Amino acid sequence: MTRRFIRAAAASVLLCQTAFAQAAGPVRDYRRANEHRILREFVQLLSLPNVASDNEAIRRNAARIVEMMTARGLRPRLLEAATPNVAPAVYGEWRAPGATRTVVLYAHYDGQPTDPRKWTGTRPWEPTLRSAPFEKGGKILPMPTGGEAINPEWRLYARSASDDKAGVMSILTAFDALRAKDIAPTVNLKFFFEGEEEAGSPHLVEILSRHKELLASDAWVICDGPVHQSGRKQVVFGVRGDTNVEVTVYGPVRPLHSGHYGNWAPNPAMTLARLLASMKDDAGRVTIKGWYDDVVPLGEAERRALAEAPAYDEELKRALAVPRPDGAGRPLLELINQPSLNVNGLSSAETGALSRNVIPTTAVAALDLRLVLGTDHRRQVERLVAHIRAQGFFVTDREPTDAERLAHPLVAKVEVSPGGYNAERTPMDLPVSRAVVEAVQKISEQPVVLMPTLGGSLPLSLIRETLGAPTITVPVANYDNNQHAENENIRLQNLWDGIETYAALMTMKF
Repeated sequence: MTRRFIRAAAASVLLCQTAFAQAAGPVRDYRRANEHRILREFVQLLSLPNVASDNEAIRRNAARIVEMMTARGLRPRLLEAATPNVAPAVYGEWRAPGATRTVVLYAHYDGQPTDPRKWTGTRPWEPTLRSAPFEKGGKILPMPTGGEAINPEWRLYARSASDDKAGVMSILTAFDALRAKDIAPTVNLKFFFEGEEEAGSPHLVEILSRHKELLASDAWVICDGPVHQSGRKQVVFGVRGDTNVEVTVYGPVRPLHSGHYGNWAPNPAMTLARLLASMKDDAGRVTIKGWYDDVVPLGEAERRALAEAPAYDEELKRALAVPRPDGAGRPLLELINQPSLNVNGLSSAETGALSRNVIPTTAVAALDLRLVLGTDHRRQVERLVAHIRAQGFFVTDREPTDAERLAHPLVAKVEVSPGGYNAERTPMDLPVSRAVVEAVQKISEQPVVLMPTLGGSLPLSLIRETLGAPTITVPVANYDNNQHAENENIRLQNLWDGIETYAALMTMKF
């Protein structure tokens, strides 16, 4: 069945190319006539700081999205957790006459923290247009006014321009276009915009559980992440799980002069470097015992989808100046279907102009543990802790006492961040899976890439475990969007394509 499905999808590409203009035409006409208004509304949303940990700022974002949804007749409301001072989800709905299926459209409006000093010529919450990526000489442009043409290759730079306010904007504007063109959705629509995804969704289960009846549906469609590196649209059936851990190791109780105490006082930065080096081999494979033991292998349909996806590793190596990637020659699409361990950041004393001749007191590493189907985030943390102990460390989850530091030459504090969730993967041959692929293919001039698992993480396992609904991800952002980093951006054509894509999904049948 799955082989026939994938072959049929490939065989239908020529027919879909013929139907492309007809399917996308009305929505594209609407977008072309309203580009300036769409861009202005998007800029207003991007101008609101939205770091997930800043509850007041997050509330302002939620209030703005409520305004946007109210103007569209979507009857929005905030879905609160039982825990106080938690970012709410913003919910709205549209009942389609005669529809027998209900789909929840998901995006998130919170963003990652960022250091404005590291942005190049722009600032995170001051949306700025460039004529091209700044790495390729893109120049800063004034915002277009009146009837001035908008180049679809322009980039809009701002925090969350791609991850994930582009998702919010694509979904809401797609709905605008359908209503303006008198095109009725074929499914009941529920809109769910989360406010703490970038914090690990620690209260999402609370929100889902409190509003279980309201959120009942046949499926969730997730607007987050990038399209394929080739630029082709993709439908993603799974995401990796994620949990974050901070490891602190210790040196002397006060900073010491490196001349007076060098060669005698242990330097925690060196200690941490040796510990981290013990966690991976030269090919980048994690050496922690049991790390890969629980992985559920890909099925036949998933393996075939990977084989048929565009091979893009060589282009990525040139674009990113990475001559020898990790993985012992295995392709990227295969490696993102394995659990990983990444060093998100390191901190010990200072560098640059603030560098001093000291032996620091501590060294800290922020670790990102990505999971695939079968691996459990709690069990992976236990394996990490066991590995640290096996290197001779006394492990604690709090600040060690002086007595503990004197009793143990090697001390590590391991703190697990709130949230954390497992991977999720939806079967590719479900009726809704086929419907999503067909809908996206209708407005795609090239074959849609079918991806078993996205490299990034989303709390989709929490949705399925709490509500029982399958989840499918349809990304819209350009792959080179710098999400989670400085200089985040969205290519305008990707935003335009996202509007057409989500209009097609609102009119799918399954």
